[in-house]
Amino acid sequence: MKKHFDYIILGAGPAGLQLGYFLQKQNSDYLILEGGDAPGTAFKKFPRHGTLISINKVHTGYDDHEVNLRWDWNSLLSENEDLTFKNYSSEYFPKATALVDYLADYAKDANLNISFNQKVDSIARVSEDMEGNFQLTTSEGENFYCNKLIVATGFSKPYLPNIPGIELTDNYVDVTLNKKEFENKKVLVLGKGNSGFETADYLTDTASLIHVSSPHSVKFAWQTHYVGNLRAVNNNFLDTYQLKSQNALLDAEITRITMKDGKYEVHVIYAHASGEEEVIEYDKVIVCTGFKLDRSIFAENCMPETVIDDRLPALNMDWESKNIPHMYFAGTLMQSNSYKKTTSGFIHGFRYNVKTLFHILQNKYEQMPLPSKKLECNFQSVAEEILNRINRSSALWQQFGYLFDLVDIADEGATYFYELPKGYNPIENPQHYFTISLEFGASQENVFQVDRKPTADKAEESFFLHPVIRHYNGDEMVSCLHLVEDLFGEWKNEEKHVSVLKKYVESEMAQINADAVMS
Repeated sequence: MKKHFDYIILGAGPAGLQLGYFLQKQNSDYLILEGGDAPGTAFKKFPRHGTLISINKVHTGYDDHEVNLRWDWNSLLSENEDLTFKNYSSEYFPKATALVDYLADYAKDANLNISFNQKVDSIARVSEDMEGNFQLTTSEGENFYCNKLIVATGFSKPYLPNIPGIELTDNYVDVTLNKKEFENKKVLVLGKGNSGFETADYLTDTASLIHVSSPHSVKFAWQTHYVGNLRAVNNNFLDTYQLKSQNALLDAEITRITMKDGKYEVHVIYAHASGEEEVIEYDKVIVCTGFKLDRSIFAENCMPETVIDDRLPALNMDWESKNIPHMYFAGTLMQSNSYKKTTSGFIHGFRYNVKTLFHILQNKYEQMPLPSKKLECNFQSVAEEILNRINRSSALWQQFGYLFDLVDIADEGATYFYELPKGYNPIENPQHYFTISLEFGASQENVFQVDRKPTADKAEESFFLHPVIRHYNGDEMVSCLHLVEDLFGEWKNEEKHVSVLKKYVESEMAQINADAVMS
């Protein structure tokens, strides 16, 4: 078996398969190493209670595949439009087993180069002379080598808060699913994310009392627009708290956990009670505080730096490790540059990140141009392409405020670049250019009672997702245009959208031409 590759992708989950798809199409020299016996093995266990929180909207009223991806959160990108997740499940919140089946068929359809049952125990750099020259050693003692390494393992290790006694507790990753073991028990769930509420909801008809605790108040996805915050599908537990059914949410700091006579004694300091302290007795404590990158497989000479409580790799804007050249991260591990602000931690977000990463790798190492389109250097051509993108692009829709298009205006013409990460500019020493993104407005106290300003002259006050076009000269923003939000997410109204955009682009390009003449 061949041992040295230009690219090795570690992990055959959704991100590894997505990157493999593009490398396979390019006939690149790559291998995907997977510790399990099939793609997407993590979804055989997680979520623990079997239901995904990624939506699967089968019926949208559109027949445009690109537009439909705006509401399809599970499919990977492929030219085979029949290979979409809606053909594997019709449920709005589908079962994880359907995703396992889908990923297996995706890998087979793309004929991806995957080596299964290859559990990598260590990664080291053999030499710094070559591009990366990474050595990956499996549990069987087999060595593989590559120039560029892409880590797509996902969060493979539970994150534990620094609480004395935390080691005495159960954890979301392996706590029993046998409800009988919780009958008439007092249960504490640590963590107010979806895994915590998923667990609490599962035990509601069994436990005598359930408390869900963290130092901070619960955050709702509908309020923050971050789909990793509490989703409606997991929030039934809130009724049992507010309607006095023995359950409760605690905003509290847990300072210590001890055992006495087979019971947990949990020492808490309440956040909103003038520093009140209490010791509460529980029969069970389940830690649902999330996951982190497992760095135990990395040797000291290629140990990636981490951020955000040691959970995520520290990344450059192109998802390369900040301290280990030629080591990249794909999938949910890409989210540190936009943590809890975008959908980079989820399939419907990172599938576009991975696509862009592929093109950045091709540009950096193979001198292949980034995806772009030459336009006539007039406002009509530029405005028409912008209108096309804001009305069709699923990448701009899903990765709101993070992935953007860029139109470079140069003497030789206009070049439209697609789906770039925030802060990344494909032009060396750029002068005039436009960026195009879809963004939400400022946060609102009650997102279900927003006083809207539905006119073009108040568009910058739009709260819901809407297009934002910015004109830059170098690093300086010259101007900014918001197009007013639209109930259907379509910016086709001649008066409110089309003519406003065309007038803006015409005015800005006229100023660019005037500046060029003067200089």
